[in-house]
Order: sequence, then structure tokens, then C-alpha cells
Amino acid sequence: MSESKDILLGRIRNGQALTTGQQVRLTLLLCGPAILAQLASVLLQFIDASMVGSLGANPAASIGLVSTTTWIFMGFAMAASQGFSVQVAHLIGSNDFEGARKVLRQGLASVILFSLFLSLAGLAIAGPLPHWLGGSQEITDDATAYFSTFVLFLPAMQLEFLGSTMLSCSGNMKVPSMLNIMMCMLDVIFNFMLIFPTREISLFGAAFTMPGAGMGVRGAALGTGLAESITAIAMLYFLLFRSKELAIVREKGSFRPTAICLKNAFGITGPMWIQNVIMRGAHIASTVIVAPLGAVAIAANSFAITAESFCYMPGYGTGEAATTLVGQSLGAKRRDLVRSFSRITLVLGVGMMSALAVVMYILAPQIMSLLSVDPDVVALGAKVLRIEAFAEAGYAASIVAYGSCVGAGDTAVPSMLNLGSMWLIRIVPAIFLTRIYGLPGYWIAMCIELNVRGLLFIWRISGERWIKNMTQTA
Repeated sequence: MSESKDILLGRIRNGQALTTGQQVRLTLLLCGPAILAQLASVLLQFIDASMVGSLGANPAASIGLVSTTTWIFMGFAMAASQGFSVQVAHLIGSNDFEGARKVLRQGLASVILFSLFLSLAGLAIAGPLPHWLGGSQEITDDATAYFSTFVLFLPAMQLEFLGSTMLSCSGNMKVPSMLNIMMCMLDVIFNFMLIFPTREISLFGAAFTMPGAGMGVRGAALGTGLAESITAIAMLYFLLFRSKELAIVREKGSFRPTAICLKNAFGITGPMWIQNVIMRGAHIASTVIVAPLGAVAIAANSFAITAESFCYMPGYGTGEAATTLVGQSLGAKRRDLVRSFSRITLVLGVGMMSALAVVMYILAPQIMSLLSVDPDVVALGAKVLRIEAFAEAGYAASIVAYGSCVGAGDTAVPSMLNLGSMWLIRIVPAIFLTRIYGLPGYWIAMCIELNVRGLLFIWRISGERWIKNMTQTA
């Protein structure tokens, strides 16, 4: 009889041997739910994006214009959560469950305050932001409406991130994955009701009136925010009441962050924050590069990024598993398993993303036609997607290896690799290639950069210096 996930994780924590077959099985058990959640997320993002796309090129371009800035805010929130959840993975790996719950309480208080600050900062820049990014007058009002609504729900997003990363690092991938699938479904339902006005719909030959708020792009942001809020409540319920490793409702403890906990968190999060600002700054620079090409190019670029996420799902799912496996193995002082799991997850992630890249190349026009009704947007998006298919193996290596590095608490050097690669190999050449080839020029530069980045991360985890020992939290 095959051993369960909990038994195999127990072998890591208790110093017992794991065969290569058991390590692969454990990796697949953790990857499976995470990849399933990514798949549901991608499919439902397609539906979500197609709803906005059906309104025309300008509404789609307004969201695309501020999308890189929303990623910056999301990156800050995710990094804040990981600063505490990686500590939890190390403590659980060393069988210190009481210490893990202490970190959870401190992390909860810290990220709530941080997310409120983020939300206020976002509201302060919502008005001038589209103009800073070079958006044309016909899309700036919608861009401001979308972004201001998005940042109002940042505290809910922050709590959803914390619940998801904490549960995942404890070894529970199933609950976060199922709840994230639920969130995607709610997002589509809310958007369907909020984006479009009341209208007549025909289904199986029967006509009926479908009520709608007719809020356009603001409805898209509101629908997503409501879905995140409901999911955050459910995620916190499972984390605080049901998790056998981390439930804190039956014990007393302080929520006041200690100096050592914050120091450990900042040691992980600080480089990730710097990376987030500079990397997303590079994405904003890419938006500025693309924006003068017009609404069709902006929409094609935005939809192609959404379509490319079809290939991301196994990479990010495997990267989440790598963070958990490396984090718990390092907490258990099993450096042999740290190296082994980093290699297993790398091979698995690269293999799956490469296979999906072939599918994306073949079906690029059909995939883009699901997202836009504009033939020019579809044609241009399909062209750049086929360029990007040649980057997926390298991108997979960077995603999964970075997940391993985060699990080990190694974020400074990986952040430097990301930053140098993004700015020197992508942005600088893209300035010149875009002038010559238009939008395909930017994607050619991106393809080259992602392959170089993958090689840099393979080099990083092939050595020993990334495997660190974190100071344990009292």
C-alpha cells in the first residue's frame, strides 16, 4: 500500500530514509492539488478576460495598462506572507509546532497592518497612475476605476495569501488549492453579474432576462475583490480552527511580533520586496515601451500574457511544492533531501511546461480567439505567443528553482539574478527591438531573457551556498 503524504512528510521530520521513488511520490502528492488550482485559475482567468475583451479593445487596454502596477502590490503582499510562512515550514520540519503557531500569530498581526498601509498607498496614486504610464485619454478613466477598486480589497488579498502559504508550508496543499478553485469560480460569477448590464439571454432555446450591474471594468475589479474576501474568510477558518499543525484557537499566545521573528521575516521578505519593486518597475517600463504602439498592441500584449499562463500552471504548482519540501527538509537538517527535492521538482516542472509550450505553439490562434473578438488583437497575440513558446523551458527552471531557494530562505542572490536578467537582457534590448519589429520585438527580447534566467537559476541551485540555516524563532 502506498504511503500517504502525511506519512512521507513525517519521515522527513523524524530523520527516516526516503527512497527516490518515495521522494518523487511525495513531490507529486504536493504538486497535484497546486497544479489543479493553477489549471482552474487559468481557465477561469480566460473566461474573466474574455468578458472584458467582449467590451472592446479600449476596456481591455485600460486593465492591461495598470496590470503591472497591480502585480507590484500583489508582490508586496505575497512576499510579506512568505517571510512568515517559510519560518513555519522550517519549524514544522524540526517538529517545533508550538514555535510555528507563535510565528503564525505574529505574522497575522504584521500582515494586517502592512496590507492596510498598502491599500492607502494605492488609493493615493490611483488617479495619476494611468497618466504616468503613458495611457491615452480614452482609457485612463477606466484604468483609474479598475485600480482604485482593486486596492480597496488588498487586505482581503493579503489574508488569503497568508492563509494559503501557511497551509501549504505545513504540507496541506489540498485545502488552499480547493479554496483557490472556489475563488476563481466566484470571480467569474461575480464578474458576469457586475460587468454587464441587464440583458436578454437565450439558453437552449429559452430566452430570459439576466440582471446585471453594467459596471464595466470597475465591475471586474469588484467581482475579483468579493471573491477574494470570501476565500480569505474560508482560508483563515481552516488555518486557525482546523489545521492540525497550526490551529491556534484553543491556546493562548501573544500576537505582538518579536524582534527575532521580524528579523527572520525581513531576511526573507526584504530582498523579495526590492526584487518586486525593481522587477515590476521593469514590467512598468515594458508597459511604457508597448503603450505607444496603440490600443490593439496593449490589448494583444495583455491577453497574450493571460494566455501564456496556460503554460505557467505546472511551474508555479511545482514551485510551491519545492518551497514546502525544501523548507521542511532544511528545518529537519536533511541537506541531502534539500538537494534531492530541488532536482526532482526542477526536472518535473521543466518537463511539464515544455510539453504545454508545444500545445500553446500549435493552438495559439485558437487560444487568443477565446480572449478577444478583435481579429487584429487575435492575430498579433497569436504571433507573440508562438515566440514565447520557445522560452517556457527556461522560464520553468527559474520558477521552480526560485521556489526551492525561497524554501531555503535564500532570496538575496536569486533576487539579484532576477533583476540583472530582467533589466539588462530584456528591457534594454526591447527598447530597440520594439522600434524595429513592434510588439513581436518586445516578446523576442523576453524569450531570450527567460532562457538566460533559467540557466542562471540552474547554476544557483547546482551549488551549496543557497542552502542556509535560519535562526529558529523562540
